[in-house]
Amino acid sequence: MKILIVDDEQGIREVIKEYCLLENYEVIEAENGREAIEKVKENNIDLIVLDIMMPKLDGYSTLKEIKEIKNIPVILLSARKEEFDKLMGFNLGSDDYMTKPFSPRELMARIKAILKRTTNEIDEYKFDTLKVDFKGHTLTIDDNEIKITPKEFDLLTYFIKNPNIALSREQLLNKIWGYDFYGDDRTIDTHIKMLRNNLKQYRNLIVTVRGMGYKFEIKK
Repeated sequence: MKILIVDDEQGIREVIKEYCLLENYEVIEAENGREAIEKVKENNIDLIVLDIMMPKLDGYSTLKEIKEIKNIPVILLSARKEEFDKLMGFNLGSDDYMTKPFSPRELMARIKAILKRTTNEIDEYKFDTLKVDFKGHTLTIDDNEIKITPKEFDLLTYFIKNPNIALSREQLLNKIWGYDFYGDDRTIDTHIKMLRNNLKQYRNLIVTVRGMGYKFEIKK
């Protein structure tokens, strides 16, 4: 496994690198966002530990550009503890967020958990003429690509990977939005409605569970 450590502080990079090497991970380093983007283009990175406050290109902008190149798991590091900063990171696609100072052991535990989850993921899902390419982030029906929003795709992916399980609106909000969501449950209902419309003849795969939420129902 190859880990990219991005931080303008050499001392922090060295500490994380030392712990990664103890777990037999291969390590690549970058001291700013621009350098990190080049490393992603040049290497097959499995996970990125990315600082937010950096010169030349901040972590948020770096994360956004990296996600446009490849969907690599990212753990953000920041001295900022405000909820807004965490929400912004999750909305841009980060998998986790740790505030400085942090425990290197805890960071390694989170790295292991994310790598275990992502390396065990299947590449695609097929049901009749419906096909979902998880790596390519595409949905096709009858060999025609259906354009859906990133949040709709995340919802569909989560449903597929949790078949026949009743999922509450709160669960879906926390999982898909990546953080405790302070708002209206109608956010989920609106996205489900749009997703069902896009699923066309397969719209009935998403079943409403009265008084709770939704379920992706696959009958065996």
